[in-house]
Amino acid sequence: MELQQVVSNLKTYAPTSLAGSWDNVGLLVEPSAPHIVKTLFLTNDLTPPVLDEAIEKKADMILSYHPPIFSAMKRLRQSVWKERLIVKCIENKIAVYSPHTCFDAKSAGVNDWLISAFELSNLAMLNPVPKIGFGGGRVGKLKTPITVSEAVDRIKTHLQLNHIRLAAKPSNKPIQSVAVCAGSGSSVLRGVRADLYVTGEMSHHDVLDAVYNGANVILCEHSNTERRYLKQVKQELYKTLTDVSIVISDIDTDPLHIV
Repeated sequence: MELQQVVSNLKTYAPTSLAGSWDNVGLLVEPSAPHIVKTLFLTNDLTPPVLDEAIEKKADMILSYHPPIFSAMKRLRQSVWKERLIVKCIENKIAVYSPHTCFDAKSAGVNDWLISAFELSNLAMLNPVPKIGFGGGRVGKLKTPITVSEAVDRIKTHLQLNHIRLAAKPSNKPIQSVAVCAGSGSSVLRGVRADLYVTGEMSHHDVLDAVYNGANVILCEHSNTERRYLKQVKQELYKTLTDVSIVISDIDTDPLHIV
């Protein structure tokens, strides 16, 4: 499939109009035309080992959830790892596309996937965008209250993690409501009324504020709250990218590990 057709389908799946004004989304690296995409490679972060994997798997295009080009690049040097990545993509004629906050805000996006670890009776967005029905973060009421231990087990199972970080509030009351934000949740979750916050990372002081304002906090590390959503993306993109092979990185992982 021709590159621009793939890009058009990706924008239909997650409109770039949903992105935060500060974000850098869409087609970031465009090889010379014509560029046919036979293999689309999905990853949460584009790192040097992941790019080597994409080249090995003969990717014509990489969809990197986080944009590998975020701050402006004034030079493309071999001494700077992110600049070196872009040069290598160009040399290997690999297109690069990033959806980032488009995936966060879309309906059935990464936040809906994250909160689906729980059975909810209602669901609302925490950070709506101007387009009705879209926005970042999610909050919902549980159909049946659960314990903190049960919530931990559900998140570990959903994200396929052996360890998470937990800040439990002083009282041991059952959890009746949950708020989530994939990635970094400090600003989105701040002040939200819920018994449990689930996110990748929050600052020390935001965790303290949450706990002593009545919320338990589960931190999973930033990209662990996003990465496994790519399996859903793969299945959904196959509906429109019918003649494109879609593969997910086997080695992409969060840089932080509990040891």
